[in-house]
Amino acid sequence: MELLGSPLRTPYTQPRSTPTKFLPPIPTASSLQNRFPPSPLPNSFSSPWMPRVTKPTLGPAPRSSQRLTPREALPPISHQTALSTRYTPGDWYRSNLSNYKRSETARHTAECLTADSSRLIQDKYQQTRKTQAESTKNLGQRVNDIMFWKSELRCEHDKMVEETNALTGMKERLERALANTEAPLQVTQECLLLQEKRMGIDLVCDDVEKQLFVELDIIRSCQERMSRHLEQAEAQLASNTLAQHDVERDLANKQAAHRIDEQCQQLRNTSTGISYFRGVERVDATISVPESWANFTDKNILRSQSERAASAKLRDSIENLLVLTDKQMQHQFNCVNLAFTQRIAEMADAKRKIQAQLSKTLQEMFHLERSIEAIQKAIRDKGFPLKVAQTRLDKRIRRPKMELCRDPAQLRLVSEVCEINETIQSLQQRLRDSEDVLQRLVHNKSALEHELVVKSTSLFIDQEKCLAMRKTFPSTGRLLGYV
Repeated sequence: MELLGSPLRTPYTQPRSTPTKFLPPIPTASSLQNRFPPSPLPNSFSSPWMPRVTKPTLGPAPRSSQRLTPREALPPISHQTALSTRYTPGDWYRSNLSNYKRSETARHTAECLTADSSRLIQDKYQQTRKTQAESTKNLGQRVNDIMFWKSELRCEHDKMVEETNALTGMKERLERALANTEAPLQVTQECLLLQEKRMGIDLVCDDVEKQLFVELDIIRSCQERMSRHLEQAEAQLASNTLAQHDVERDLANKQAAHRIDEQCQQLRNTSTGISYFRGVERVDATISVPESWANFTDKNILRSQSERAASAKLRDSIENLLVLTDKQMQHQFNCVNLAFTQRIAEMADAKRKIQAQLSKTLQEMFHLERSIEAIQKAIRDKGFPLKVAQTRLDKRIRRPKMELCRDPAQLRLVSEVCEINETIQSLQQRLRDSEDVLQRLVHNKSALEHELVVKSTSLFIDQEKCLAMRKTFPSTGRLLGYV
């Protein structure tokens, strides 16, 4: 991580190697002449100090140049003129290399100094950062310790609150359990009334009705026994409340300490609210060490657990009374539901078979209707070949005299008309047979639909009405008075 505000390290910390060549090679006169052929310049570029040197040409001059006067034509630069300079290319290269080396040396010195300064800043930055990270780590460990004990205190507090509430409501549980038996009684009576609303052959005295009468007797017996047991429980509440208060006080202190240490852990160099507090490191306001701090909380938890165990033991002695009555009612409840499930399975199987027959009937009706449509189309399609054959015979009758020959064509046309008529008659007979079968299928479909309505009504009463009401039958929690 780079130090904030520190200069970035330059990638050019090492001197660059001196290139062997800085400029392209000097072209020769011949190459210059080939690349830039001589051309005449306008009068504006001619000066009296420029030499008037002309170069002989091998061929005749162009016509345009022949029309120019000697003053108007600019002669090309000769090879001797290009070489008459003050310095040589070697001097020019050596001068450039000298400048490059001096610049490279100065820059290398500056880069070394910059790199050393950057390393010093980075080392001090890393040292400060390491010290701050260790402090943050210690604060994090302290926060974790506080969170552990805080979770233990909260867990124990919740259990104690739950146990205290359970012990306080034990008497009310018995009253609620007795009140909760009224709903199953009404459900059983309603199911018996609904069984009388079945239709036709489904109005039978089956196992479901028998089990409903048994359930009615058991519920009334349980109500009589539960009405005799409404007395006990009230001594452990004071001890539970005292232990609960100690745990709550310790938990509140842990929450305050956790909030402060967590804020300290989250402070950073860029955080707001940080400031200088001179001499704060010399103030020691602690009153405990980690061992005594942990033992204090541990004692509070152990005392709460002891009181909670005593309260649970007292509550279990009352629980057994409710369990006995709950077991009988739940057992009979399961028996009735099992009878309903079996009866519903039988009814659903019968309904499924009827539906399968109805589906097959509808499918067959669909195929038969398609077949009838195909037969009708086939009859209609035979009309055009019959028209063609009869038209041919009618036209051949108009042949003159001896041309009225009973040739193979005439015989084949006559047989074709007969065959088409027979085909149409057979198709019409098949159409009548298909329509008769379709009518029988329609009657059978009506009978299956009526039987399906009867089975659906019985299935609706048992599954949607009776079982739907029995879903609200009090659970074990309700029969034990928890709800």
